Amino acid sequence: MATPLSADKLLRALRNEGLHVVEHRNWRTHNRNHKGPWGPVHGVMIHHTVTSGTQSSVDLCYNGYSGLPGPLCHGVIAKDGTVHLVGHGRANHAGLGDDEVLRAVINETALPADNEANTDGNRFFYGFECINLGDGKDPWPAAQLAAVEKAAAAICRAHGWNQRSVIGHKEWQPGKIDPRGFTMDSMRSRVKTRLGGKPEGPSKPPAPEPPAKYQPFPGAAFFRVGRRSAVVTAMGRRLVSEGCGKYEVGPGPDWSEADRKSYAAWQRKLGYSGSDADGIPGRTSWDRLRVPHV
Repeated sequence: MATPLSADKLLRALRNEGLHVVEHRNWRTHNRNHKGPWGPVHGVMIHHTVTSGTQSSVDLCYNGYSGLPGPLCHGVIAKDGTVHLVGHGRANHAGLGDDEVLRAVINETALPADNEANTDGNRFFYGFECINLGDGKDPWPAAQLAAVEKAAAAICRAHGWNQRSVIGHKEWQPGKIDPRGFTMDSMRSRVKTRLGGKPEGPSKPPAPEPPAKYQPFPGAAFFRVGRRSAVVTAMGRRLVSEGCGKYEVGPGPDWSEADRKSYAAWQRKLGYSGSDADGIPGRTSWDRLRVPHV
């Protein structure tokens, strides 16, 4: 039982455990707290996404879907072991589960069978979605399993919990099968071993990227009425190729209302809405558009 870690403390705990962590959009304030409290927290719950592809899985877990709004977890663990943080606070990941299982997690004792769904798990657990189809055939790379171990251990270490504070969704809610492809007993054994040693410390910075293949972001102020540039043409062509073109003629080199509407369609395609989809390029959406050098 503990007060949830602040966003800064959660990020620091994960990185100190040797994880490569990516902060996705406004994850620090993205939550479902208006639906109920988050905390006290008692443990870490592991899931699989039933999806493939890193970016699409991260976007899904951030945004959610019809009938189940995001965030769908706190972190998404990719095949390469990268942890993508998508939420901080109450998240739609655990659902209703067994109160006797919760009691065992709190007491850090052996888990009973989960045969009831009478307790709100979204309030009491951190949740990590691991990218895997969950069909029993999709592999679990060593880097991904190591990241599951490190993420669970990082939170346990921060709260002073042991490995019995780590459970699978299938151990919480009747009828669930996730995570499928490894046993939670084996993962708890790994977490126990890791907690017996010292944290690895922050991971080494990634190697410098090769020279960019794409047009660097020129800044939001670049995109204004009166701007004439080959960059605008190249951007428009990419928007058309992504199915977002709103042009009657063109695209051309002069920044226009058609360019703005087309870029707004691209932003909405990425999951942005409201003022975040105003049609003025920002660095994140621009980098994902991959406009070629001109």
